[in-house]
Amino acid sequence: MALEQATFGAGCFWCTEAVFQGLKGVSTCTSGYMGGHTDNPTYNDICGGDTGHAEVIQVDFDPEQISFEELLLIFFKTHNPTTLNRQGNDVGTQYRSVIFYHTQEQKRAAENMMDQLTKQNVFDRPIVTEVVPVSEFYKAEDYHQNFFATNPSKAYCVFVIQPKLDKFTKEFKEKLKEQSS
Repeated sequence: MALEQATFGAGCFWCTEAVFQGLKGVSTCTSGYMGGHTDNPTYNDICGGDTGHAEVIQVDFDPEQISFEELLLIFFKTHNPTTLNRQGNDVGTQYRSVIFYHTQEQKRAAENMMDQLTKQNVFDRPIVTEVVPVSEFYKAEDYHQNFFATNPSKAYCVFVIQPKLDKFTKEFKEKLKEQSS
């Protein structure tokens, strides 16, 4: 199995990670920082938006089980790609909507998806998602990894992540990994 990588910024990486790590074909999902100008940033460094980094997830996936285009559709359907530097109450450049492409094929697929969504008037406002080349990925601190699964009763998880997951699960049920009981 030859895995490929995708990197998405869709607001808070806790929310994005919770959505993508449950998908069939996703091997790993790592929260981190990308797109800035400071080496080895920490969460505290990026919080002010001064480093230029976005909160991102880096996804290792099996393209025979889930395509990059399917990942793109899930990316666009699980956040608001029309709000500049904002997702809900999370405001700042670190929360921007961004696709960091790893290949020219990913770039074309992202641009094509944005064109299709625009032509179909899926959103009420223009898509502001950036499509930029992948740059240095800095893994976020350990306490950010697998955040929802390890902190389901925290207020942010209950009031922000869980409703997003509930909506996502209804629409993409067939794409989810089997849950072991």
